[in-house]
Formats: sequence, C-alpha cells, structure tokens
Amino acid sequence: MKAVIQRVTECTVTVDGQIVGQIGQGFLILLGVEAGDTEKEAQKLAVKAAGLRIFTDENDKMNLSLTDIGGAVLVVSNFTLCANCRKGRRPNFEAAARPETAEPLYEYFCRCMKEQGIAQVEKGVFGGDMKVSLLNDGPVTILLDTKDLA
Repeated sequence: MKAVIQRVTECTVTVDGQIVGQIGQGFLILLGVEAGDTEKEAQKLAVKAAGLRIFTDENDKMNLSLTDIGGAVLVVSNFTLCANCRKGRRPNFEAAARPETAEPLYEYFCRCMKEQGIAQVEKGVFGGDMKVSLLNDGPVTILLDTKDLA
C-alpha cells in the first residue's frame, strides 16, 4: 500500500461539480492499494500516518502529529500510485489491486484513521473522476510505502 501525504491548510475534492469531501488543516492522503495488500498493511499505514510529526510546534520545529493538532484527513483513492514506469513511456498498472479488493481496503484504511483518533476523516469517491483542490502547507509532502515500514 502506498500513500502520498500532503500537509494542507485546506483541501476539497469534487465529483461532477459537487463537493464530496472537504477539510481544513490536516492531511490530504492519496492512497494506492496494491495487489496482495491486506488489512494489516492498511492498519500499519494508518498508524504511521496519524503519528507523523510534521506539524510545527511553538518553536517552529516539526514536532506535532495530526492527532496533536486535532487535524483532519481527506483520503482519495489513487491507483496510479501503483504505476510501473520501468519500460516504455506508457505506465502499466498491473501492480494495482483490483477494485473489488481495493475499495474495501480503502474503506478499512479510513476506519483505521478514525480509530487512531482522527475525528474528521473525509473521502473522495472510489473510482470516481475527482478534482482535488488543496492549499499545500510548506509544502510538506511525504511518501509512504508499507513495504518500507518496520
């Protein structure tokens, strides 16, 4: 499972011109579910994301987590994070989990974020044509891959 985590001041996702998810300060998480991922990876990633200390404290040091600041999360499914670009110029997405596997794991990841104490967990529309608007704070962008987590 892969995630691109962006620290944001605000973020909105729309589908067909309608806002389906919106947050203030917190994280936009683009989530890619790979073939072979399980609830174990989703939970591990949620724990890591919720605990990342990438918000600044009173000394302007990155020392506070999402839970410390009472931040929100907007999770957007993004199978393109699983792209393989090694050969040629057209990426292949064979590593991405099939929708019937990926969607329940996406939903489970969102529940795990709530279990980590994140009160507001907003979502995009799985498989939808989404437009994401954000005000990146920093910018601070972190890449996480469960294959690399201890």
